[in-house]
Amino acid sequence: MENKTLFDKIWNAHVVRSVPNGPDVFFIDKHFIHEVTSPVAFLNLEKRGVGVLYPERTIATPDHNVPTVDQDKSIKDKLSRMQVEKLRENCKQYGIELHDLGSAHHGIVHVIGPELGVTQPGMTIVCGDSHTSTHGAFGAIAFGIGTSEVEMVLATQCIMQSKPKKMRITVDGELGEGVTSKDIILYIISKISAAGATGYFVEYAGSAITNLSMEARMTICNMSIEMGARGGLIAPDETTFEYLKGKQYAPKGADWEKAVAYWKTLKTEEGAVFDKEYHFDGNDIEPMITYGTNPGMGIKVKDSIPTTEGMEGSNKISYLKSLDYMGFAPGEAIKGKKVDYVFVGSCTNGRIEDIRAVANFVKGKKKADNITAWIVPGSREVEKMAHEEGLVKILEEAGFELRQPGCSACLAMNDDKIPAGKYAVSTSNRNFEGRQGPGARTMLASPLTVAAVAVTGRITDPRELIGEYSGIGN
Repeated sequence: MENKTLFDKIWNAHVVRSVPNGPDVFFIDKHFIHEVTSPVAFLNLEKRGVGVLYPERTIATPDHNVPTVDQDKSIKDKLSRMQVEKLRENCKQYGIELHDLGSAHHGIVHVIGPELGVTQPGMTIVCGDSHTSTHGAFGAIAFGIGTSEVEMVLATQCIMQSKPKKMRITVDGELGEGVTSKDIILYIISKISAAGATGYFVEYAGSAITNLSMEARMTICNMSIEMGARGGLIAPDETTFEYLKGKQYAPKGADWEKAVAYWKTLKTEEGAVFDKEYHFDGNDIEPMITYGTNPGMGIKVKDSIPTTEGMEGSNKISYLKSLDYMGFAPGEAIKGKKVDYVFVGSCTNGRIEDIRAVANFVKGKKKADNITAWIVPGSREVEKMAHEEGLVKILEEAGFELRQPGCSACLAMNDDKIPAGKYAVSTSNRNFEGRQGPGARTMLASPLTVAAVAVTGRITDPRELIGEYSGIGN
């Protein structure tokens, strides 16, 4: 028998039926929904007279459009208010668990799923959001779907999917001080491009990956989509099990032992074949930052923006257009450039370890006068921990504004927008034109780099301030 990859094992266990020369009918264990991509799906169910087959397999939370201030009041934006109200109505009508604004576990969908222990190894997970790949950090097949597919999953708990090709990205070696999981994934994307994994599902492996915490692994898998991949996953191990143990929805007692025994089988077998493999040396990874208008346009903070040497035709035109939007020129240094906003948050880097890292870095310091600093916890649980650990006090004394949970400035679908022409260094996942607001100029970086920028007011290599902070992990 052919040796199987981790991806093969999970995929094969969830195929209900294979269509000859077509897609697989693929069973979905858990379905996350939010206020933006679910209303039309529910409306179509109602038109067809179809119910939700397994409401207990779906969990809902409003996150994309919600304001991050005054969440106890009515939402001012009419469309956002209608979408959130419709989510409440649909969840009530169909008996779906809802973690609403103000509830103990409200937050970004890809933050609360792992927090609650809903996300578990071996599962198939979907959501009407491209960064569903976050959940792959637990050894799950997780990917984003469209509104029509949301409807399909609600009605049948299945989806029609062709099996993607398989890629393995191995990162070995030790990370240097000040280098984080965000730097790893930005480095990988800069090497293989924003389209380099199109058509693949990626398994991340190697010592630099397995040494990461669960929250750091989530950052890696979260950005798989940014290199075109269908999703990304990491084999579960003791770090995974320790994170899940005792969570609200994690198995208990004898069921826990049985689950762990199964989870331990979820690893790629020796000799299993991938369609494509990459190997990177963790020692070569340094603090990264993007300079253009897709996540593949990334460099080490210490390096200069690439020149147009070797570029021709449309590639050169597109490259120069991107730099023009950003107000940058080929060959110039990015370090030292003035910044207007910093944003710490999103499903990529809005967890407690991220907030701890920033608070430890800025403790006893003040943000630069030219910086507006927003820090947005990914969930009410993260917000609560930040208060209990004294992190909020440190951040507020440094001049940061702590806001309430939500997707916030990751995308311009709520009130947290970066003004046109202004520069933002952000821990989020996309730097497309207008992503953080019409005309906004976004540079993606790690929480440590964002913290360094906040203090200096300019693009700064966090290692230059390394002696001024302590206790910051990867």
